[in-house]
Amino acid sequence: MLTQIKDLAQTLAPRLLEIRRHLHAHPELSGQEYQTAAYVAGVLSSCGLQVQEAIGKTGVVGELEGQGQDGRLLAVRTDMDALPIAEATAVEFASRKPGVMHACGHDVHTTVGLGTAMVLSQLPQKLPGKIRFLFQPAEEISQGASWMIQDGAMRDVSAILGLHVFPNIPARCVGIRYGALTAAADDLEILIQGESGHGARPHEAIDAIWIAAQVVTALQQAISRTQNPLRPLVLTIGQISGGRAPNVIADRVRLAGTVRSLHPDTHAHLPHWIENIVASICQTYGATYEFNYRRGVPSVQNDAVLTQLLESACREAWGQERVQIIPEPSLGAEDFALYLEHAPGSMFRLGVGHSERANYPLHHPRFEVDESAIATGVVTLAYAACKYWDLA
Repeated sequence: MLTQIKDLAQTLAPRLLEIRRHLHAHPELSGQEYQTAAYVAGVLSSCGLQVQEAIGKTGVVGELEGQGQDGRLLAVRTDMDALPIAEATAVEFASRKPGVMHACGHDVHTTVGLGTAMVLSQLPQKLPGKIRFLFQPAEEISQGASWMIQDGAMRDVSAILGLHVFPNIPARCVGIRYGALTAAADDLEILIQGESGHGARPHEAIDAIWIAAQVVTALQQAISRTQNPLRPLVLTIGQISGGRAPNVIADRVRLAGTVRSLHPDTHAHLPHWIENIVASICQTYGATYEFNYRRGVPSVQNDAVLTQLLESACREAWGQERVQIIPEPSLGAEDFALYLEHAPGSMFRLGVGHSERANYPLHHPRFEVDESAIATGVVTLAYAACKYWDLA
């Protein structure tokens, strides 16, 4: 089976390169993936899969029928959206849409998903059960997974696999992570209401800017003094706005930020902990506040059995030297986590780093991938899907 998969992937390599470069040249923002979805649906239909469009607004679902001997249903998820970034690479297939770029590798993800469907659909023997391919929109705004789930994409799914490119891992290598892969990510907004006054007479006013500064400082200090240092927590205030003139004490300030955590207990108590600090400072200095805390996505917690499946598939396909066990999680977020509330799953890192030139990080205008990684991703996912049916 592995030899057949590798041979098919090698045969399809020129077509997969063409697909990836087409997607890269025609990126679409979150929730606007209309042309991408139509393109994906066309490729899936040509492979004989049953295709549903407009799942999760602009998402696509393709199902590959098996022999029906095994009632389990395996899902494979890839994402399709791009970022509002002006591309600064010199590749001939660079984005043709000003200010929009596949700077997070979702063009590679979509290509790997399509390649996996193409390979599995061409195997001489059918798999024992059904595979459902989820091509998800709007991952960059952490909305697409919930849209897909609401439209039934996870109905009857027994397990789910996914991937994300990673420039810090060399191309043709794979990164495997047991347990927490990414962090829970929440959004925070704090509105502080003081009283305006003349800049020369601060004692007659309630300075919302100064109070906001106390809040920001207190939150950062409190993390190191009140939170378990073995349970990572990052709170970033990325926006501060307020004030009307240099000599007028501001009466209202808005703080907005993001909160990242790994441990479920930490994640659960964060809103109460943060608000207590804000309330205490505002009360001390006579201000009032509004506190808005929006839960984003939880932490991706890779299932041990499915992660072992991915690791064994990688080792058999590529050898020990091309498999890296990732020692630490990332504090980035991934809405793949929402699928894991409905079925066990695991996501691996696909190395896309170049060996002979600089590698720029994800979300950088000069981010590029080593395209040899596409075949690695296809073979890894296809072979893991085949091995899935051997699990008890």
